[in-house]
Amino acid sequence: MTQEDRTARLTVLIDPNKKAAFERLCRAEDVTPSQVVRQLIREFIEERLGPDWRDEVLGDGKS
Repeated sequence: MTQEDRTARLTVLIDPNKKAAFERLCRAEDVTPSQVVRQLIREFIEERLGPDWRDEVLGDGKS
């Protein structure tokens, strides 16, 4: 199992109307809300750490 395959829970408080709209949009695109949030997090990290962020965040397994 790779580091990225392991999971940790993230609890987010959000306005109920925004949550409903988000879930509706996710259904329309046939993706889960978790998939979208994970993608947003990956993009956020890459914007700040650069394209090689995986080595820094996930490690290469050699350290």
